[in-house]
Amino acid sequence: MNQLAPRPRLRRDILCGALLIAWIFLPPVSRATAQVTADNWAAKMFSVQEHDFRTVGRGTKCEYHFEFQNRYQETVHVAAVRSSCGCTTPSVTQDTLQTHESASVVAHFNTDTFIGQKSALITVVFDKPYYAEVQLKVSGFIRTDVTFDPPEVAFGEIAPGQGTQQDVMITHTGNSNWKITDVRSHCDNLQVQLSPPTTSAGMVRYRMRVNILDTMPEGDVRERLTLVSNDRDFPTTEMSINGRIRPALSVSPAAVSLGTAKPGTTVEKRLLVRGDEAFSITDVRCSDARFEFDLPNGNKKLHFVKMRFNAESGMDRIAQEIRIETTLGGGKSVTAVVTGSVEG
Repeated sequence: MNQLAPRPRLRRDILCGALLIAWIFLPPVSRATAQVTADNWAAKMFSVQEHDFRTVGRGTKCEYHFEFQNRYQETVHVAAVRSSCGCTTPSVTQDTLQTHESASVVAHFNTDTFIGQKSALITVVFDKPYYAEVQLKVSGFIRTDVTFDPPEVAFGEIAPGQGTQQDVMITHTGNSNWKITDVRSHCDNLQVQLSPPTTSAGMVRYRMRVNILDTMPEGDVRERLTLVSNDRDFPTTEMSINGRIRPALSVSPAAVSLGTAKPGTTVEKRLLVRGDEAFSITDVRCSDARFEFDLPNGNKKLHFVKMRFNAESGMDRIAQEIRIETTLGGGKSVTAVVTGSVEG
């Protein structure tokens, strides 16, 4: 097992010194550029900084997760998230991230209280390790003539290898000649069945059955369906699908903090390994020889693994991946990330 690549350490003295020089001696336009450059350490954590919800129905639940990961040795803290428009409500799934940890800024598009073309600028404020701001952009068009009941396809948590389905009623008002000509998705693990429409004066209704197949991989499900219609002005309408395929094997905690250890001391932690079926733990691997593990015996659904870290002399940053190998599914494994430091 190879050691995780070392994370860059932010140099506050260089960062602040460069910014101060730029601020004093450069013209206003260059000052703004210097500020953006200084803040780039935070922007680099985000894989995506802009999202278009496209055309959505009134009252439809619309959320987008802007994922970010702490790429640095220092702890990262989100102090605040704010939006430039009431059409979007931002939140953060986790405000403090250790090395390697990930979280999301969730942009909730308020389709129940706003209509028409809307856009918002979400500002994410970091105060640790140093002050920085990252701006995320969202936009979309909220139409009033198409509604969904329920407003989203929410499957909740599903066991691995288990398919399920949910029905949605799609209603269009204002034109009884409105037709859905196609339903598209980028996910091969979703299947859609559309019933024949029922029409009345100025209204068209479809019952749509959405199937999540047993081939859907483990993890969070965040997909969307695109309804294609004969409406020339608004030919497509989006609908969100979410859920979670529960992992067949999991470890808790998945991110372990050792804190600050003094040289010559031993830090002990306990990992909980859980499976859907009974299994045995065959090995625990880590490239750092300072880590020791006590492997549990037996074949069961729940195991505890005792982990010890023996701190040696000298200052050091710890960022290691622990891989736990099992007999589940012909050798399925699960990983945890351990971080900390040795000082004193």
